[in-house]
Amino acid sequence: MSDLSVFTMPAGARLAPDDFQRAAQLLLRRTGIVLPLHKKEMAERRLSIQADHAGLDEVRALLGMLECDAQSPQWVAFINAFTINHTAFFREAHHFEVLAQFARSRRQSLKVWTCACSTGEEAYSIAMTLRECGSALGSGVCVQATDIDTNAVRQAEQGIYRLDRLTPVPSAYVHKYFQRGVGSREGFARTKPALRELIEFNTLNLLSPSWPQTRFDAIFCRNTMIYFDKSTQARLLERFARVLKPGGLLFVGHSENMTHLTTMFRLQGKTVYALI
Repeated sequence: MSDLSVFTMPAGARLAPDDFQRAAQLLLRRTGIVLPLHKKEMAERRLSIQADHAGLDEVRALLGMLECDAQSPQWVAFINAFTINHTAFFREAHHFEVLAQFARSRRQSLKVWTCACSTGEEAYSIAMTLRECGSALGSGVCVQATDIDTNAVRQAEQGIYRLDRLTPVPSAYVHKYFQRGVGSREGFARTKPALRELIEFNTLNLLSPSWPQTRFDAIFCRNTMIYFDKSTQARLLERFARVLKPGGLLFVGHSENMTHLTTMFRLQGKTVYALI
């Protein structure tokens, strides 16, 4: 009989029946993210791997560590394990058409916040859109890009992507804003410094009391609110309203409807809301 042991996964740390529920509660309290039951198998696998990497025999020991110490270094890996980083350049392309029209109508410096920037494609799409508005904005273009996932933010700062990831980017933009890799970097491209310097990347938990200390012309919070419960969504909308300038825009995801959660915004277009 052939030896199939090379194809088996490591056993990892042991799981208890209530580990998933404890982890879900920890994640909800810390980040506002709801971990649904249909993700139990995935969650338990990732918890087992993290506990094993921490040198623990049982997942309950890891969860106990998190419950007892809000500053535990294990929190970073725990949160990163449950974040979703599905993104693309110029995803929901109509939003960037609206942003360009809005930017030209403001005819001044523009500040935009992408509050769940993932690996950076959205932030760079915003920056390219604003750069293409040219003299209408003068020299004042600033993009604040944040995400709770530390690994995603590090990747975003580097601005390096496989060439196939650039498919949605107009060919003229690829030539203008990207440098193709050579040698060991063949098959990749990096955003040019002139584009990267428009963006400030930081790690941020949206439940944190410490938000960027400025007011924005537009906020992108797309395909993020769906992972929060209704009360968290409503609180975030209140906070977005406080950091938006009068008439500012809020861009949300295609499956997100905010009209029943707030009276501070009015629907201006497809998944685009204006501050009243």
